[in-house]
Amino acid sequence: MLQQETKPTNQLQSLAEELQSHILSFLPYRDILRCTFVCKALRQAYTSCSELQYIVELGGQHLLPIPHTSDNRTSISKRLQLLRDNAHAWFNFDIHSLKTVSIPVHNKMWVVNGHLCLWERHHDSTTIFSILPKPSQYTIERNGSPMSLRSDPNAYGFDVLMDPAQNLIAVVYATVDDDFQWDDERIYIDLGTLDVGGIHPQAIGRTLFRSELPGIPSGNRTSTDLGKLKLKCFGRHIALWHSRQITYEYFDERLWGLQIWDWQHSATSSSILSATINPACEEAIDFCFLGNDRLLVFSDDMKLYLIEDTSKAPQLLACFLLPVSLTRIQCIYSMDDIAHTSQPQKLAQQTMWALDPEHQLLSIVTFSPSLIFIISTTIFFDLKLFEGILEAIPWKNWGPLNARVFQTPSRYNISVGGNRVLLAFPADETTGIWHSPQKYRLRVMDFSPLAVERRQGLGRVMKEPSTIEITESRTGESFKLAESLTTSLPYVEVMLDQDRTFGYRGFERIWIDADRIYFYHGSNQLEVIEVTSRAAVAAKHITSSN
Repeated sequence: MLQQETKPTNQLQSLAEELQSHILSFLPYRDILRCTFVCKALRQAYTSCSELQYIVELGGQHLLPIPHTSDNRTSISKRLQLLRDNAHAWFNFDIHSLKTVSIPVHNKMWVVNGHLCLWERHHDSTTIFSILPKPSQYTIERNGSPMSLRSDPNAYGFDVLMDPAQNLIAVVYATVDDDFQWDDERIYIDLGTLDVGGIHPQAIGRTLFRSELPGIPSGNRTSTDLGKLKLKCFGRHIALWHSRQITYEYFDERLWGLQIWDWQHSATSSSILSATINPACEEAIDFCFLGNDRLLVFSDDMKLYLIEDTSKAPQLLACFLLPVSLTRIQCIYSMDDIAHTSQPQKLAQQTMWALDPEHQLLSIVTFSPSLIFIISTTIFFDLKLFEGILEAIPWKNWGPLNARVFQTPSRYNISVGGNRVLLAFPADETTGIWHSPQKYRLRVMDFSPLAVERRQGLGRVMKEPSTIEITESRTGESFKLAESLTTSLPYVEVMLDQDRTFGYRGFERIWIDADRIYFYHGSNQLEVIEVTSRAAVAAKHITSSN
């Protein structure tokens, strides 16, 4: 029996090392690593083959290779070294090396794919430009008004999104009359290109039209409040969430609706979700795309939907219960450099790999209690783990092993990028206005498998479960709720330079991407840190001095 079990291994060992490496290259990265412990021959095949190590490095960092990049001449060994250097840089970079970028007046601001996106509501104008562009980077520059997009001259813009990876701008409008009253039955989205304007070449048309919310009975009713709107995009899908108050003859009701379009194939959509809202909990609703075919909706729970076909209502795949009741919630999910663009050649000009949307981090920031949930999105693509559970999946069945929970005094002190989290935490117990901490320090957390398995020397490995006692703070006094949360998703943590602290306003907004950190603190300046290892910076100075 023993000989029969070892015979396949012996046959593999008898092959030339090049053939062994070729066979191993078809395996998932975890299986390649397991094979290195089988025998010395397979270990040697791995250590002498850059291609195998590159596969492991990509998989361990949850990245996908981008074929046919503009730099195909870069050798596998060079790509491998670039991957490793970038991963190490996040644990040993200089947070004092700030550069600043001036920012025009704006009402809405965000950073995506290395571009700063601004919207000024009063003049309904948009600005987008590349932040400190690199020579090989695909960039977009735009300074103008989105109103040139609108198909209705009597329209008012309520929200805008800009996606540089797809060269896409989308604006949600509502028709207004002479008294500046809008018709909530006439809400629509207009699409265009970011760089030169005009209709987007991948779009089915210029305008996406909203459908009536289902479940609203006909009769004497009026809409007295349009409420809130949220516009989000991922790849070929655009989703609009909005709420409104419906006045009936004897009572009022607040509803929310979410409609999803495949903007590359249809201007209409029957992919609609809707429900009533507890008025006190309207802020406890949010949503985000997960990959190209899944949507996660947050309210009293987390519902996962399949959205492959927008001519049909989204298909409910699973419902995940949260461990606490919420009054406000905010979903943070980085889509920078995720493999979703309809123009992959443009993304390929920037990098040789992209984030795998099925293996990323999702952050949920809650208020009352004030918590940060860091959740691995892998569980939303591996539902076989929950077979046999016919109803909502309890927190204890999915949360503790797939999440980490932290308490936070502010919703602005966190950013998520791929498998990394940048978190600001109080430097001491000193508090200032509104009983908020006066000074913060930064820490980087890397949740990728290779960070946990191989980089112990660069940070503190956190594999053991951690427990927090849930507290609320009102008028400066904290009181404990009768609840605690224990979570154990592994990660590596590095406290950045202890000699530098940031004030409370230093975290009006923060973003991270593949190799930068962006700070906005309410002024007209955006501060940028290039994430480059100290060793690389020192080597550059030595080279330039010689």
